[in-house]
Amino acid sequence: MRRTASQMVRAGVCGLVMAAVLSYGAAICATAAAAERPQHAIPTSEKRTTVLFMCPHGAAKSVLASAYFQRLAKERGLKVRVETAGIEPQDAVSPAVANHLRENGYTLPIAKPRAATRDDVEAADVVISMGCDLTGLPVAPEKLQKWDDVPAPSENFRAADEAIRSRVIVLVEELLNRQRK
Repeated sequence: MRRTASQMVRAGVCGLVMAAVLSYGAAICATAAAAERPQHAIPTSEKRTTVLFMCPHGAAKSVLASAYFQRLAKERGLKVRVETAGIEPQDAVSPAVANHLRENGYTLPIAKPRAATRDDVEAADVVISMGCDLTGLPVAPEKLQKWDDVPAPSENFRAADEAIRSRVIVLVEELLNRQRK
């Protein structure tokens, strides 16, 4: 039996429609099966690493480090939560730091410096101390990194900025390597 061109087109269209219906039905079945799986079988998101940046007044070094770290971590796909605090916080973020960050396209990570607490230190996976006296806030040695050689921005802003940027790059790489393991 010989088919006409229109009969062949109809047969082809019917075949495509049938394939689409079968594919759609398979997708519905797969979705229903996934919904019936127990909750523990559904993968959960990875835990975020919490990094606490601290400097004596919570107004300059920790603010710079936090801003640089947050941007680089996001760019590199690092899942983190970032906190910024001081031992004896000032009333406001250093105007020089705030202006520098804004002029370079960074978001100011905090509105106002705050005091670090025991809860902050305990909840953090990594504590970065830049010249802090941690006597009142004992930090587990395996969590602590001391960046005490970072100069005060009020004394040498450029040197402080460069030291913080380079250390942030190393820290992000270190945490990325930890997450890959």
